Amino acid sequence: MAETMTGLRRPDEVPTRTFDWGTIKWLVTPHLDAGAGLTTGEVIVYPGRGHDPHVHPGEEEVIYVISGEGEQTVGDGPAFPIREGDAVYIPANTVHSTRNTGWRPLRLVVVYTPGGAETGLDGLPDARILGPGVAPTWTRTE
Repeated sequence: MAETMTGLRRPDEVPTRTFDWGTIKWLVTPHLDAGAGLTTGEVIVYPGRGHDPHVHPGEEEVIYVISGEGEQTVGDGPAFPIREGDAVYIPANTVHSTRNTGWRPLRLVVVYTPGGAETGLDGLPDARILGPGVAPTWTRTE
């Protein structure tokens, strides 16, 4: 994986994690970047899909919506709409979920602090890791 003196990392230089609900590209993580204390990456949630409610033990999360629309849960509160330009803060140890309610991909930038626990996603039953530069395929559901 190429890394320049500036710390630049391009999305086509890192693997893509694929799941039934979408994809993730980790761009900065403690396991790739010596001394990094956070994790950040791009998440794409496919139309009509979402991930199950889950918790990040000991990690805060911020979700920034690049494009698309969906609904978010945080804690015990009701789901609320999210769209381009919105930011969502999720405190550590708080159950949350994201769902795409639109017709186009929901693109997110996510940041976890402290970083590192995201490697646990690789062990999920639907997880697949594609090499750098390999494009994921989407399956149609009806």
